[in-house]
Amino acid sequence: MTSANGSTADTAHGVGPVDKDRRYFLIGATSAVAALGVVGAAVPFVASWSPSAKARAMGAPVKIDISRLEPGQMVGPMPAWRGKPVFVMSRTAEVIERLKSPTQNLQDPQSERPMQPDSSKNAWRSTKPEIGVYLGLCTHLGCSPKYYPVVGATDWDGNWQGGFFCPCHGSVFDLAGRVYAGVPAPDNLEVPPYRYETDTVIVVGEGEGAA
Repeated sequence: MTSANGSTADTAHGVGPVDKDRRYFLIGATSAVAALGVVGAAVPFVASWSPSAKARAMGAPVKIDISRLEPGQMVGPMPAWRGKPVFVMSRTAEVIERLKSPTQNLQDPQSERPMQPDSSKNAWRSTKPEIGVYLGLCTHLGCSPKYYPVVGATDWDGNWQGGFFCPCHGSVFDLAGRVYAGVPAPDNLEVPPYRYETDTVIVVGEGEGAA
């Protein structure tokens, strides 16, 4: 049965008059809310594809102050670039001279493999002989080697000349980050791109080889 205003009544089931216009409005409104709910649920998921501020910062250049770095010391707390620890060390004049001497117990003594910018293909693997800059990750499985600059017998080398020892699997590197022969690590420690902003400030992530 249809009333004069367009509403219908189901008299057989005792249901009162229903306004068709109101029913269509409610259906449309419900559908719109449901659609908004789907969009709202998708926004956080899509947003997760965008790099966060923290992720962007991880790739940004890092400035390291070496004004208080004494010969034989390494910068601490250890800085990081792209989520990787950076070893920044000061070498003594004695160490610099020792690194000049050719040695037969290194895998890549002339830095022929692409583990550093061309400007660091020298006996010290650095821009300046007195300051070394290396990523602090063993090239075997990515553990962080320990810094042992003192010369003398050690548990892993009876004639230790100073360098880095990785306790995870026994890889060793000299004070230029060059890997010894006969250890699990296949390559020298990586030299990141870096430049000197001033005599006492190094910028890691800028310079030759920066991506």
